[in-house]
Amino acid sequence: MAKNVRIRDVAKAAGVSTATVSRALSNPELLTESTRETVFSAIHATGYRVNKAARNLRTRQAGAVLVLVPNLGNPFFSKILAGVSEWFDDHGYSVLIADTKHHATAGKLPVDYFLDAQVDGMICLDGTLSAEDLKQFEANGVADQIVFACEWVHDSNLPSVRSDNLQGARLAVRHLYELGHRKIAHVTGPQDNVLTHVRRQGMLEERARLDLPVRDDWIIRGDFSLESGRAAAERIVEMEDRPSAVFCASDQVAFGLISTLTARGLRVPEDISVVGFDDIELSEFYVPALTTIRQDRHGLGANAASLLMECLEAGPGAGNEKAPVLVDVELVVRQSSAAPRR
Repeated sequence: MAKNVRIRDVAKAAGVSTATVSRALSNPELLTESTRETVFSAIHATGYRVNKAARNLRTRQAGAVLVLVPNLGNPFFSKILAGVSEWFDDHGYSVLIADTKHHATAGKLPVDYFLDAQVDGMICLDGTLSAEDLKQFEANGVADQIVFACEWVHDSNLPSVRSDNLQGARLAVRHLYELGHRKIAHVTGPQDNVLTHVRRQGMLEERARLDLPVRDDWIIRGDFSLESGRAAAERIVEMEDRPSAVFCASDQVAFGLISTLTARGLRVPEDISVVGFDDIELSEFYVPALTTIRQDRHGLGANAASLLMECLEAGPGAGNEKAPVLVDVELVVRQSSAAPRR
């Protein structure tokens, strides 16, 4: 690749002015398709690289966005991050990724990324941001540069992209009911999580619609983790009136539940059917393969990226009163659910 290629070298190779090359890089929609193709062919042929640092100084933009993740070790977030990264890569933005758990111990605030001019916008996957965090966004004039994805903060008017969690819970309970189950337990997510409340609401609404029996001990508190699935299984094994099926608020919970039930001598699905939520990659290969609610995680990421770009292009003061973008979910039936034994 040629070194020290300048914009005038591209212009000469393309047979256009340097202004046209600059316009192709900054506002390609202003040029005809044939001119754009000619300029970009010349860029590729000459090996010209845009000096993003210099461009960002001129425009006073960072050319980057931040994705704030509540737990980078959770495999659920991988496809969401891929959707965000691919979308912004096609639109010339860099993507930074940070774990909110690290911030809590390091004393860094989410708003610091804006104040340090590191990013132009933020996609937040963590619905447990504090009221102080939201207050800092407002106080520093960056609230209209933030979009929530997957999770969101209750009572916040910041735009968000989310799965249809209510419908997903209904689909899970309905599936078990149609198999013949009437004694259905639910392992929830963490108490302060918005997804926990919505999925529990959907479960309760569908249970009421189908006139299913309700027992307090069949609603078991979890936290989306393998360990909470293990703990839930231990409780279920000791129950005198044991449920015949369990709807788990995440696939990780379902994995912990199934492995512990199996270790305690109960078979899935012969003795207890299990349904998860998320459809992470392992779900298809678990033994037994997990029946679950599939979230379009890549779609969540891409939609959040597109929505954030809309906010950035609208500019400060344009307002962020947008209805939540709902992404459809799907029931995926595999081997962990079956009709109850008679």
